Amino acid sequence: MFRFIHSSDLHIGKRFGNMPEELRGRLRDARHTVLDRLAAQARAAGAGTILLAGDCFDTETPSPAMLRQALAAMAGHAGLRWVMLPGNHDSLLADELWTAARAALPGNVVLATEPEPILLEPGIALLPAPCTTRRPGRDLTEWMDRAATPEGALRIGLAHGAIQSFSEDGSGLDIIAPDRASRAGLDYLALGDWHGQMAVNTRSWYSGTPEPDRFKHDEPGRALLVALPGPGALPEVAPVETGSFAWRSLFLELLSGDDAAAALAAELPAGAARRQTLVRVVASGRLRPAARMALEAGIAAVAPEFADLQLDSEALAADCEDTDLDAIDRAGALRQAAELLLAESHDENRPEAEREIAGEALVRLFSYCDAMQP
Repeated sequence: MFRFIHSSDLHIGKRFGNMPEELRGRLRDARHTVLDRLAAQARAAGAGTILLAGDCFDTETPSPAMLRQALAAMAGHAGLRWVMLPGNHDSLLADELWTAARAALPGNVVLATEPEPILLEPGIALLPAPCTTRRPGRDLTEWMDRAATPEGALRIGLAHGAIQSFSEDGSGLDIIAPDRASRAGLDYLALGDWHGQMAVNTRSWYSGTPEPDRFKHDEPGRALLVALPGPGALPEVAPVETGSFAWRSLFLELLSGDDAAAALAAELPAGAARRQTLVRVVASGRLRPAARMALEAGIAAVAPEFADLQLDSEALAADCEDTDLDAIDRAGALRQAAELLLAESHDENRPEAEREIAGEALVRLFSYCDAMQP
C-alpha cells in the first residue's frame, strides 16, 4: 500500500490586494503555513510523500525570501518527501525561480521539471507533466502514454491544467484528455489548476486548493489522502482538511416585510470561528427601507468579529411606498426629492436600469437621513 497526500494550487505569495491591509498579511501567512498542515495530515495518515500538482507560487517571480522560506518549511519535515510540479502560474518559463530552487534544494524535495519518469522508490514511478508556459497550447500529458516504467510498478501521473473547458483563468485552451489515466495505464492521475476538489473519474482527481483564496468554490481548504493498494487496483481517495480560513457565501432571498436582520443572524456562524471566516452576504428580492437599513446595521454591528464581512445587495430591490417617506421628512426639499425618486422607481415607462438606480438612490437617502438622526 503506497499512501501519499495530493495537493496543488498553494499560490504562496498571493497579494490579496483587494483586502484590508491587516487581513492581507494574515491571508498571505496562511498560504505559507499550509505546508505545515499538509505535513501534519501526511504524518497522521502514515503517508511519506506529498505531491504538489502545480502553482506552488502565485507568480513566476516570487521573492528569494519567499522561495527559501517555503523550501525551509518543507526541509523542516525531514521524514517526508515533497514533489513540486511547475504549474501555469510558476511555469518553466520562470527559469530564475527553478534555478534558484535547485541551488537551495533540500534533500527531501524533488523538482518535477522534466517530462520523464521519476522513480520515487522501488516499484513507484511518477510521471510528471510540468507546465512549459502559462498556456502551453497542447496536452502536456500525452507523453505518459508511451512512458516506460519498471514492470509491475505503480504509475502515478502528475499534471496541472484543465481537463474540460474550465480553467481558473477561464481560458480553457489546454485540455488534458479526460481518459488520460486509462490511456497511459495510470493507477492515479493527480491534477492541479481547479481550486475546488473534484473527481474526474475513479483514477483522476483535482485536489483543490489547501487554503481557499476566493468565494468561487465555497468549500473548505482540503487536500486528498490517496492509497494505492497495488498496480491495477482502484485507488482509495479521501479528503483531508487543511485550510485555516473559511470563505462562505450566504444567500438571503428576501420578501417585502421580512425581518432581514433576523434572517442574517440565523445564518451567520457563531463563536471564535468568526475571526477566521470571510463572509459574502448575497441579498436578493425586495425589502422595505426600514428592513434594508436594519440589515445593513446588523452587518456593520458584527463585521469587526469576522476576518471580513461584506454585503452584496446588487440583486436587492427597494420596495417603498408613500408612507415610508415619512421616515425621511414630512415636507420640504428632502421630501420632494424622495417623492421624485419614488415616482421614477415606479415609472414603467422608464428603462429597468433607470428604475433600479432611482430605487437605490432612494435607499441611500433613507440611510443618510437615518444617520443624521440624533
